[in-house]
Amino acid sequence: MNKPCPSSEGRNRSRNNMKFIDNVEEDPLIAKPMSRMVHEWSKTDEGDSEGYRKHMADYHRTIRRRLFFIVLCVVITIVAAGYAIAYGPLDISFADTYITIWNHITGNIQNTGMDFIIVNVRAPRIVAGIFGGVGLAVCGAVLQSVLRNPLADSYTTGVSSGASFGATLAVTMGLSVVNSTPTVILAFVFSMLPILAIILLSKHRSASSPTVMIMFGIGLMYIFNALTTVFMLWSSPEDLAAIYQWQVGSLAKVTWDNIPYMAAIVIIGTIVIQLLSGKLNVLATGDENAKALGINPHRLRVFLLAVTGLVCAGIVSFTGVIGFVGLVTPHIVRIFIGADNRYLIPASALFGAMLMVVCDLLGRAVLDPAVLPVGVVMAFIGGPTFIWLLVRKGNSAW
Repeated sequence: MNKPCPSSEGRNRSRNNMKFIDNVEEDPLIAKPMSRMVHEWSKTDEGDSEGYRKHMADYHRTIRRRLFFIVLCVVITIVAAGYAIAYGPLDISFADTYITIWNHITGNIQNTGMDFIIVNVRAPRIVAGIFGGVGLAVCGAVLQSVLRNPLADSYTTGVSSGASFGATLAVTMGLSVVNSTPTVILAFVFSMLPILAIILLSKHRSASSPTVMIMFGIGLMYIFNALTTVFMLWSSPEDLAAIYQWQVGSLAKVTWDNIPYMAAIVIIGTIVIQLLSGKLNVLATGDENAKALGINPHRLRVFLLAVTGLVCAGIVSFTGVIGFVGLVTPHIVRIFIGADNRYLIPASALFGAMLMVVCDLLGRAVLDPAVLPVGVVMAFIGGPTFIWLLVRKGNSAW
């Protein structure tokens, strides 16, 4: 029996397909549903395109809002810094403040008395407040994302308590009689101990979770607070006054000699953290997601803890313990910016700087001629603000 050649089979198959297409176009029972499907498909494609345009418009609107918030913080910080420098026993206008600063930078000093007051007396505390606000706010935002806990900051990790104990030890032992350098050194060393202890603890698999880390930091905080209280009981009234002034946090004793150290630590630490903000977003979603994307969550968490501990130590060793900047600032900024660390970190830095400068100005203006330390003003503002966030926003604030 002869078999048809392949070419004849192809011709028969093509003829049958053409007949099927002709039948589809002629049969109303088949043609109408197909035309309806084509119409629905084109309609769906138009809807997807419209939805895409809407999502892109929302995205660009969000970016503009974030940039506007950042620029607004910069403007308010500049204005507040000008008024903070101008405010004092000698009445100086806002314009004269920045004119004198510009003349000092360009070397065209016209009024040596005003130049000395603005540049050497008033400016260091404002610059220290800006760098302190930047560093503490950034560390708070990072610690809350790394440890996935809304209460994480330099207090709950034990950094502030360690610094307080180091300063207390220096004062009670008489090491800070001549200058404050031993106080700064001991405060820095003891503020780093809690972070080193947490890093060593995290090497154990059973204690590597964020919850265990923050609970360990709280335990160290209570230990250092107890040791500080014991040394304060043994101190003289003069030493006790010095310890108290350091514990409440103040910018009054920061000089230009201290600023380069603060600036170097804060700037380098903030840049490193910003470069890791994308990985920090992944880490904040959970360790499993981080591992799925090729990130070692434990190594990244330990590294960020070390960086934030170094930045916090570099600040509180000069300014004393200033609370609520790292705790409240990220929560407020999240309301306007969102939880994306790529924008949250720079926005928190600028908002923290603005907050510190404003609080220092309020501390000097409210009870003039008496001066409230910036740490006390921050507590007055930060405490009610944090309670309001919890009551008003609840979990959405986090």
